[in-house]
Amino acid sequence: MSGRALSFGGVAEAYERFRPGYPVELFAMVMAYAGRPVPTALEIGAGTGKATRLFAQQGIAVTATEPDGSMLAELRKHVPANVATVRAAFEDLRPGERYGLVYAAAALHWTNPEGRWPRIAALLEPGGVFASFGGPFRPADAAVQEAVGAARAPFLESDEIPSPDGTPPDHEMQWPGSELQRSEWFTDVRQAVIERQVTMTAHDYVGHLSTVSAYLVLPASAREQAFSRIRQVLPDTVEMTADLTVHLARRRHED
Repeated sequence: MSGRALSFGGVAEAYERFRPGYPVELFAMVMAYAGRPVPTALEIGAGTGKATRLFAQQGIAVTATEPDGSMLAELRKHVPANVATVRAAFEDLRPGERYGLVYAAAALHWTNPEGRWPRIAALLEPGGVFASFGGPFRPADAAVQEAVGAARAPFLESDEIPSPDGTPPDHEMQWPGSELQRSEWFTDVRQAVIERQVTMTAHDYVGHLSTVSAYLVLPASAREQAFSRIRQVLPDTVEMTADLTVHLARRRHED
């Protein structure tokens, strides 16, 4: 895994504090797509369990996998008893039990593209559902977004993750849907957007940035300089656009 993928453990508590959770609307969307009861699910890269809670609180027996011990320890503080936890990278999981749902919350881009879809298919029941969801977290005001970009520029051109397969941002089907459409293992690929607005203080917005991998891999001095410059251009309260792009696909019945 890349340095960015493994950079979160030192900020597990901040990640829990400053990252937003996931809406019940997301759970309803996944279940409507499934079209049948989903008793078990496997989560890839569960982090501190923001998405884990959404699915587990609805009665699904979730197995949450996460390679970082500090993130997993934080997750265990917050999830219900029906959650099993496994410290492992996705690539280290071995086929065994199959699940009705496999999902990744803002984590799939950290997985190794080589063999990604056969590995996910091997963890799913025939007809089971794969779901991936996430999206950029940006100031809603264009002027604030531009000011933040200018303040960040000496240290980072961008703090977002580029499309792993190079799909341009204006393409109708975004990644990972673009890969799922080409995969022999999946069918009925769909993409939807759940619109979200989040209001936070300037302090909490910088706290959120302190959990973003692009900053975490900077030298400490550069990171603090970047945060200081960004704080100076922020209003007291920041309106954020936090839309979720959701991708859904169904595992083909053929083994």
